Amino acid sequence: MLDVAALLESPWPEGDWEALALRAAEAALTQTPYAEWRGWPTAIEVAVRFTSDDEVHTLNRQYRSKDKPTNVLSFPMIQPDLLDAVTQNSDDGEVLLGDIVLAHGVCSAEADERGIAVEDHATHLIVHGMLHLLGYDHIDDAEAESMEAMEQAAMAALNLHDPYPVRED
Repeated sequence: MLDVAALLESPWPEGDWEALALRAAEAALTQTPYAEWRGWPTAIEVAVRFTSDDEVHTLNRQYRSKDKPTNVLSFPMIQPDLLDAVTQNSDDGEVLLGDIVLAHGVCSAEADERGIAVEDHATHLIVHGMLHLLGYDHIDDAEAESMEAMEQAAMAALNLHDPYPVRED
């Protein structure tokens, strides 16, 4: 069972962000070999924090040595090679998968630039962040293509925009 908690902070507006975060995380999970977790009695826990650019800037500087805000950060609590062992051998029926943090200003600006709703862009960023929690990355071209394909499939399953449309120059 996937358990997603949303933590809403200023300047994010009121809304049903918890439901949005759960839908996005489930859509991402469904695109991976871990899809079966949705039916397990073990609670796979993810926290999604909607916060300010300043907070994400601080976290980005502290954990990634990048002195600027970014749209989304993921903080996995389990090493990818241990995911199966940890989820199958949980002592208390709960597994803390990790945290996803979104910056309001960056997310809003990117949504405006793409001509989409902030909620839709936040959904994509949560899908992206969830895949990072599951051990996926985009460091090299092959990994990036694989991860992007999963993101596209998750967004299509939610009837939302293609986050990586083919652009003709």
